[in-house]
Amino acid sequence: MPQAFITGGSGFLGRNMITFLINKGWKVNALVRSKKAASIVESLGATAITGDLKDIKAMQDGMLNSQAVFHSAAYVKDWGSYQDFYQDNVIGTENVLAAACAAKVPKFVHVGTEAVLVGGPPIINVDETRPKPSKPLGLYPKTKAMAEDKVIAANSSEIVTSVVRPRFIWGKDDTTILPRLVESVNKGHFSWINEGKYLTSTCHVVNVCEGMFLASEKGKGAEIYFLTDGKPIEVREFFTALLKTQGLDAPKKSIPRGLAQAIASIVEIGWRVFNVKSDPPITRTSLKLMGEEVTVNDAKARRDLGYQSLVSIEKGLAEMKI
Repeated sequence: MPQAFITGGSGFLGRNMITFLINKGWKVNALVRSKKAASIVESLGATAITGDLKDIKAMQDGMLNSQAVFHSAAYVKDWGSYQDFYQDNVIGTENVLAAACAAKVPKFVHVGTEAVLVGGPPIINVDETRPKPSKPLGLYPKTKAMAEDKVIAANSSEIVTSVVRPRFIWGKDDTTILPRLVESVNKGHFSWINEGKYLTSTCHVVNVCEGMFLASEKGKGAEIYFLTDGKPIEVREFFTALLKTQGLDAPKKSIPRGLAQAIASIVEIGWRVFNVKSDPPITRTSLKLMGEEVTVNDAKARRDLGYQSLVSIEKGLAEMKI
């Protein structure tokens, strides 16, 4: 029976990846930091490996006899200290790579993000040839870009490393984006940017799992692959449909993008000057990712990996209805 090791196993993507692999007949070991996380991954059929991204020995032991490592854990926030982002996203990735090499795991798949392109030209129908900007906008894009570079550089004859970049992960039992969206609407804080009349690429969580698995099976090494659901969709249409699955009507309030950009800049200055500990309501990075068109081209994954995007937007939405 083939075996895999997963970081971030109790998270939204990790939980789905555990199920995906087990359904394919794989044994799964998942890194966990708490008893609660251990209970989650074990309920899905995985073996919990207690430790964190600093614990190379625990990860190495958990990776022994594995055919692949799937690294999905990351510090995903709009705001925070550079040290926190760097420790988890860069040093953490280095540690997972070190453990994988020590355990002689032949395949390594890292979950990257289109956010690494924020700070450059508009992200419109870009493919993997788009260079990362010299000055990324935000600590999450900056440190995730550094992590990707570490993964690509680690590729060798002993370990084949690949990066997948899913755009906007969504789906049933989402514990990341959807709860925040619902809370924002319920509190009356939600507002469209430019009426939401612009396109976005999306990637259902099962499609992300498909792409990760195929990258481990067919990835050529030192390669990056965008993953999407296929054709882009208008932001207003998609968010309206998402909210409808939760029994909510989409708000009508909208603000111009220029005003939102000004507000984001002012808010960031205020948060820095007064050293506010809470997350700001809006940042320039989040506005770039969700307040304007972000569309990516996954032709490379479809061509080189045989990626098909198994779950359509229509099917995924139908599964989410409560």
